[in-house]
Amino acid sequence: MSEVAERIKNIIKPENLIYSKSPVLNDVTMHYCPGCSHGVVHKLIAEVIDEMGIQEQTIGVSPVGCAVFAYNYIDIDWSEAAHGRAPAVATGIKRVLPEKTVFTYQGDGDLAAIGTAETMHAVNRGENIVMIFINNAIYGMTGGQMAPTTLLGQVTSTTPYGRNVDLNGYPLKITDLIAQLPGAAFVTRQSVHTPGAVRKAKKAIKKAFEISQKNIGTSFVEIVSTCNSGWKMTPVASNDWMVANMFPLFPIGDLKDSGKDETGPYKIQG
Repeated sequence: MSEVAERIKNIIKPENLIYSKSPVLNDVTMHYCPGCSHGVVHKLIAEVIDEMGIQEQTIGVSPVGCAVFAYNYIDIDWSEAAHGRAPAVATGIKRVLPEKTVFTYQGDGDLAAIGTAETMHAVNRGENIVMIFINNAIYGMTGGQMAPTTLLGQVTSTTPYGRNVDLNGYPLKITDLIAQLPGAAFVTRQSVHTPGAVRKAKKAIKKAFEISQKNIGTSFVEIVSTCNSGWKMTPVASNDWMVANMFPLFPIGDLKDSGKDETGPYKIQG
């Protein structure tokens, strides 16, 4: 074997395969805009489900918005939910089928706006579900309107001169609020803008699913994301803008981790 062939053989290893496709992902063309973070997160969720061997035991809940089409891409059982109601639907599914792994997949306009009540109360009850929250600071599907997480000064279709505190209030850091609730077992904020960030996000998603299976409370994973179409930027410029403007307000990292205590951090012992 030639030296070049030997080097190629050493490179072609499972850990170096970047474009391998999880069998949990359906073989269909994604509709998401080029540069959108949704497709990357879909791939990570599918990989985690496959690696954990829980494809037949997992149920996803997707509501309205860009997230609504998740059922087209990840080959598991799905339930639709009205706008903002995914946590309530997931609660019902998990309580009826406690042996299942149940997760919601929601955007900021859904989870942190019309669904704020369902989100907060599901976590406060410590429902044993995973909530995956895509935060791109805008309503991506419906025209680029201001969302609860829109930054101060950020231009949207409904804040053409930028978000103004006196008129629009402050951006909602809902993940920080979630972390304070007693029912939250694992709360983290990640991103998928670089290969390193993708690996960390996958690790966080897998940990959330593992903690959910221990029945010690809600796992909440925020993914700080881009919406280059809504932001009117190229994918590269969107990543740069996100790092410069969103990360200072929504810093990456774990906010709460009670998963090491399998008895539950706030449950009465005895």
